Amino acid sequence: MSTFTETHGILLQLVSRFLIPEVFENKDTGPVPAKILSAISYIQLNLHRDLSVSYLAKRANLHTDYFSRLFYQHTGERPVRYIHEKRIERAQYLMVTTQMTYAEIATETGFENVFYFSKIFKKITGMSPGNYKKQMDLVNF
Repeated sequence: MSTFTETHGILLQLVSRFLIPEVFENKDTGPVPAKILSAISYIQLNLHRDLSVSYLAKRANLHTDYFSRLFYQHTGERPVRYIHEKRIERAQYLMVTTQMTYAEIATETGFENVFYFSKIFKKITGMSPGNYKKQMDLVNF
């Protein structure tokens, strides 16, 4: 049963990514530099850690402002916004596929506390974590 729930959660997230108009925009900015791809990969693998733009820039051996401009140029998003979105995506997945508390999810996704997690969750999704969970429970019913 947990495999079904996990698969269902992944599919819901995947489908929801295609329902926003920004996905259909063509952002042909040429090949993405290896340093930006490396940063994206590092972010995805380390969402639970403290991820600052200055740290990511230092890892890429770039000035913070230049790193941010380059990141924006090739992803269409500022690094902090990108990190928040990836953390919230992971949080949504955990909310649908586990019985973790919001505090546990906040910690697992790199937020310093549940209040900040809730604030960013609402900013990204337009709804509170509780409302999101209720909506997903209705869909899964």
